[in-house]
Amino acid sequence: MTTATENRQGEWTGGGHRAQRTRPPLSAALSWIREHLVTFAGLAALGYLLLPVAVVFVFSFNDPAGNFNFAWHEFSLDAWTDVCGIGGMCDSLWLSIRLALVATLGATVLGTLLAFALVRHRFRGRQPTNLLVFLPMATPEVVLGSSLLALFVQGGVGRGFTTLFISHVLFCMSFVVVTVKARLQGMDPRLEQAAADLYATPYQTFRRVTLPLVLPGIVAASLLSFSLSFDDFIVTNFNSGNLVTFPMFVFGANQRGVPPQINVIGSIMFFLALFLVLAAQYRTKASRRATK
Repeated sequence: MTTATENRQGEWTGGGHRAQRTRPPLSAALSWIREHLVTFAGLAALGYLLLPVAVVFVFSFNDPAGNFNFAWHEFSLDAWTDVCGIGGMCDSLWLSIRLALVATLGATVLGTLLAFALVRHRFRGRQPTNLLVFLPMATPEVVLGSSLLALFVQGGVGRGFTTLFISHVLFCMSFVVVTVKARLQGMDPRLEQAAADLYATPYQTFRRVTLPLVLPGIVAASLLSFSLSFDDFIVTNFNSGNLVTFPMFVFGANQRGVPPQINVIGSIMFFLALFLVLAAQYRTKASRRATK
């Protein structure tokens, strides 16, 4: 008795093996799409996030016909060769960088100490402190900025770099605490216990075990703090006085016209941040390969 064989698509096939039904091309395509749906969704979300960055980069090479850099006119490198050609822009940029650096330093130091206190110690008021840490993150910036302004006015403090420093440290410190705290809670306490069993002093344990393990979280928190401080507009606008930071300069320039030099600064900062992230990833992978 011979086995019947039918080659028509979608029918049963034999040939001495267990009968199978061949999959139609449409069904195979749908199955392939389902298997790669998450990848497509991730690529679509990444493209959506990077589209504004691509527009900013492209229009940094534009030579606008008027004051507004919203319509493509012709290709030009003038904005890249004369970045500080707009009066006051580089001064505001340098002010934002200095403010972000000192605010990041203050927020990172205070936030790291507070994170260690909340994770490693038990004290009265610990739970309320955990709750209060999230208040600057949950409070709308317009409320935070106006409240700080009222505080400075009532205290007779003149608005300027000092008030900006205090304000930026205040709202950046919460993000530092949350980031470093998560890193501390994910640490294996047996590593520190092993160091103590090997007669390491508390200082040696902290320097050689605890700090290297927490350092990636501290670095991530400092980078986040720098970005938040540099990018802030609302709180800064309330407490800047006569100072003009880069976000405030961009807002003011938008009323009169957006020069392509602003796109150049944005592009440089994006590629610098991308370089730092890629360098950190490469260093992490290199460290992992070295420890294997």
